[in-house]
Amino acid sequence: MKFLRFMKDGRLLHGFTENRRILEIREEEYLSDNPEVIAEHSLDDVRILPPVSPSKVVCVGLNYRDHATELGMDIPDEPIIFLKPPTTVIGHGDTVIYPEMSSEVDYEVELAAVVSERARRVDSSAASEFIAGYTVLNDVTARDLQRRDGQWTRAKSFDTFCPIGPVIETDVTPDNLDISLKLNGEVRQSSNTSNMIFTVHELLEFISHVMTLEPGDVIATGTPPGVGQMVPGDTVRATVEGVGTLVNRVERSVWMD
Repeated sequence: MKFLRFMKDGRLLHGFTENRRILEIREEEYLSDNPEVIAEHSLDDVRILPPVSPSKVVCVGLNYRDHATELGMDIPDEPIIFLKPPTTVIGHGDTVIYPEMSSEVDYEVELAAVVSERARRVDSSAASEFIAGYTVLNDVTARDLQRRDGQWTRAKSFDTFCPIGPVIETDVTPDNLDISLKLNGEVRQSSNTSNMIFTVHELLEFISHVMTLEPGDVIATGTPPGVGQMVPGDTVRATVEGVGTLVNRVERSVWMD
């Protein structure tokens, strides 16, 4: 099922999509099996929100073999992880704000796993029990600041630098999915999750041995080759097969309410 959160008439609501309809459900049944439908809405009449509100977004660097080949880098022996704060998170249709202090802002399409329950020191063989589903994520990065700082925090942490959505898909297997990104209609990234160095389950094991993952936390599993710049006025479409397409526009001065 494709679950989502949305806003209508000033109310935060929960539901799942079916044939361009949103079937509203109770919040306590969000991401559950066989939720009861209590109302129906048109996609055109609502504002799509990020499908989850994480306490943290845990990202993985250099996790595609073809991306490592592109960069001429060695395959890492263990995952390279970093964090994005929850203030970076925006939803489908929201605007990525191009910060004044950067002149080189990149897109990075990623498959993201959403944590279903508290996970601490989980074995990879049990990892699926701690994953509610999957969504699409764009790990927006101020590349010039990343090079300047020598570490990643500032470059990854600007408000709006983590579009997520539009849905959480609960019925998909993550190990063989096409993943791509279009910039203004032109394909810039294209690969398959089978090229991941560390699988989703291996990542959850590794991360949960470092930090406790809470329900709603997000694991971004790395980006394929083709990372590049976007500028104000661009439209970015990030797609993961079987999960969905996340669309965001880039602007310099627009802000959201």
